Amino acid sequence: MLQPKLHLRVSQRQVLTPGLVQMVNVLALNKLELKDMINAEVVENPLLEEIDDTSVSLDELAGREGDRELSAEQKTAEQERAEKDPFEEIDFGSYFQDYLDPGYRTGGGVSTEDVDSPSFEHFLTKPSTLTDHLLWQLSSMSLRPEVRSAAEWIVGNLEESGYLTASMEELTAGSGDLSISTEAACEALGVVQGLDPIGVGARSLAECLQLQLAMHLRDLQALVEEEGGDESTDARDLHLRLAMRIVQEFLPLLQKRDIRELSRLLGATPEQAQAAIAVIRTLDPRPGQRFEHHETRLIEPDVAFARRGDAWAVVMNEEDMPALRLNAGYRRMLRQGTADREVQDYVKERYRSAVQLLRNIEQRKNTIVRTCEAIVRRQGDFLERGVDALRPMMIKEVAEEIGVHPSTVSRAVSNKYVHTPQGVYELRFFFTEGVNGPEGGDLPLMLLKKKVKKLIEEEDPAKPLTDDALVAELAKQGIQVTRRSVAKYRDDMQIPSTHQRRRRT
Repeated sequence: MLQPKLHLRVSQRQVLTPGLVQMVNVLALNKLELKDMINAEVVENPLLEEIDDTSVSLDELAGREGDRELSAEQKTAEQERAEKDPFEEIDFGSYFQDYLDPGYRTGGGVSTEDVDSPSFEHFLTKPSTLTDHLLWQLSSMSLRPEVRSAAEWIVGNLEESGYLTASMEELTAGSGDLSISTEAACEALGVVQGLDPIGVGARSLAECLQLQLAMHLRDLQALVEEEGGDESTDARDLHLRLAMRIVQEFLPLLQKRDIRELSRLLGATPEQAQAAIAVIRTLDPRPGQRFEHHETRLIEPDVAFARRGDAWAVVMNEEDMPALRLNAGYRRMLRQGTADREVQDYVKERYRSAVQLLRNIEQRKNTIVRTCEAIVRRQGDFLERGVDALRPMMIKEVAEEIGVHPSTVSRAVSNKYVHTPQGVYELRFFFTEGVNGPEGGDLPLMLLKKKVKKLIEEEDPAKPLTDDALVAELAKQGIQVTRRSVAKYRDDMQIPSTHQRRRRT
């Protein structure tokens, strides 16, 4: 039979208390984020108050009341200074007459210069985007209502780079209440592809380059019709048409830099093929990129590594950080117990929250300092000589050294920067795995990638180094690494393969 019963069961489980959650969150914040959090907590919690250099508490104010009387000599001196106020010597009428905008001057018969007012474009609250630029051009064009709606719909579906990834079917099906026909969408696409910058609305790289080459051909033809042609314009026309053929038919060969095969298929000389490729290099593969405005990220180091005598010291950057304390008035309220029960419960809850925040901020500081001290002990050569002296270091090693969990170290170095004699670096920069380096030592992975990149940059373009050859070159330097690892590092740095790097003439 089914009947309700009570069963007791004892189990252990890890529960994150609100205070522990706050400690984890505070540890992951950098200086600027922590400052914003403290300001928000001060507004929300009345028991927290910021210590200002010019502010004093009520108790301190009462203690200083007797010292506020000035001597007779001081009062006399102040009165003399007040009698000779320097501001009275200023001719404010002349000041306003000379320095205010002439448009605000009054008085007949006074000639004033015409001052150009600043353009309202300087008062824009945000920079113009690609969408704004294209819609502005559409607004000045005479189009049928259906085509205009379709063009605006296409502009709204463009990527930041200017490409249109949606097909005509997807555009017409997703137009909703606009009910755009396929014919209007195709016509609108032609309108958008004719806007500035040339190449927007393209559905592929090849189409983007073709649109730009077609514009150059039209401009060259108009120039010939207006001024006549010569050898230079004929050569320019040939190179543009060869470039158009390469983009339309042989773009994979261009990516492989196979000049010999391109010349054969184009029926042109290698010099003419090279000139056509030079034309393609002048094109913009991402025409909308110029309108991508990324906000400048403000970086302020949380800590600094400074030399103190013969040793390196860790200095926390606490400049402009709010200094907090508990409000003395509320503390007296809790001691005296004069407030209502509901008020006392609220003050106690806010008191616990404030104390927890102060402890978490201090814990954050201690954890960051201990982590940075471990970094300094291991990276002293880097601080002396630079990046080439960087040593491999893992988060797990530092965590074991300071006696915390690796996730704690990971949060302590997350999104935080340090000022060193070698420059400003992210704290995560110092954590990198090692590979077998010369003389049996470990080499940081970052330095190994730099060596691989340098070998490739110094290779002969006609005979680029294979991955096996790179392994052999590294072995000569005492660095033992496999071919698969070299290929992985090369892919991480977005370096093409040997076949793609080879330049055939």
